[in-house]
Amino acid sequence: IEISGEEIPILDGSSKIFVNVLLEAGLVDQDADKNIFTLTENISYYDEKKGIEMLAVPDDKFSLNVMVDYNSTVLGSQYAVYNGSTDYKKDIAGCKTFVFFRELEYLRENNLIKGGSLDNALIILEREVSQEELDRVADIFDKPRIKVKSQGILNNTDLVFKNEPARHKLLDLIGDLMLIGQPIKAKIIAKKPGHYSNVEFARNIYSFITREKNKSHIPQYNPNKEPIIGIKRIKELLPHRPPFLLVDKIIEMSESHIIGIKNVTLNEPFFVGHFPNDPIMPGVLIVEAIAQVGGILVLSSVPDPQNYATYFLKIDKVKFKRKVVPGDTLVFSLKYSAPIRRGVVSMIGQAYVGDNLVMEGEMMAQIVKEK
Repeated sequence: IEISGEEIPILDGSSKIFVNVLLEAGLVDQDADKNIFTLTENISYYDEKKGIEMLAVPDDKFSLNVMVDYNSTVLGSQYAVYNGSTDYKKDIAGCKTFVFFRELEYLRENNLIKGGSLDNALIILEREVSQEELDRVADIFDKPRIKVKSQGILNNTDLVFKNEPARHKLLDLIGDLMLIGQPIKAKIIAKKPGHYSNVEFARNIYSFITREKNKSHIPQYNPNKEPIIGIKRIKELLPHRPPFLLVDKIIEMSESHIIGIKNVTLNEPFFVGHFPNDPIMPGVLIVEAIAQVGGILVLSSVPDPQNYATYFLKIDKVKFKRKVVPGDTLVFSLKYSAPIRRGVVSMIGQAYVGDNLVMEGEMMAQIVKEK
């Protein structure tokens, strides 16, 4: 699909022409399955001032229920549904966008709807308007003059469906939800949706999906499982000693990654002053602890770790997400972000308490053999 303009062209105000061209280009079945995300909890968006309510509920399929009510005698309350039996091309694609006659000049003054016409939008007339007023507005938009018998649809043409405006809102919502980046399984209920609210709603769903995907990378700590490196071996690998030895055990390690544990108790000496009435583990010590875990990974690769020292060269993009307090068990996960070159090590690390990310950052260090 090639686009030469700044935005998608409005064409006839629906998606019918796009659907026809895509079908003409042809469909090809792919070997891979669709990457569909199944929602596991309710996601919502509310705008009390505008009366907008949107809700996504876990379901085993994708469906949409759209309600519009603009307190208009002409438009009234409308309802539209998209589910497994809906024929998108036949039932949804041909439904045009719409605008109220009373909004036209405001939209024009704000540099909007420049491409609008009676050919690509339904103009809803809620009251009787004089022919003089109709002609004035037509001249402002440099459009042909038109006559209308009474209030209703200014185009003086029949709607494709009685609930065409609601169906077009459904069409918009389907398109805006594509910003999530993948199909989802959920039942979505939307009252008075619009592009801005649709995007914010999609953003909420995307944020939830991102958090859930990140959870799959959270290291799982089983305290019943024997560590692969205990405190005795840690003391052989690291030169640090209490009270500055901040790693208790290593539960997983490969050539490129490592997972370590630090049990935080009130007996830690730094809690005496940080802070007496609100004990919080200093962020710099969390960084030090994760660096010690990374040092174990590096020094495990040399035959004589006792003859090496590790020095920080850079700490970057460090973020602290929540405080660490007595009783927490810190789980550190690190992996190389680049191969070791000339003794310089680059790592990406995260620190968790349970499923909660408490710290993340990038670190660079140099291992030096002591003379």
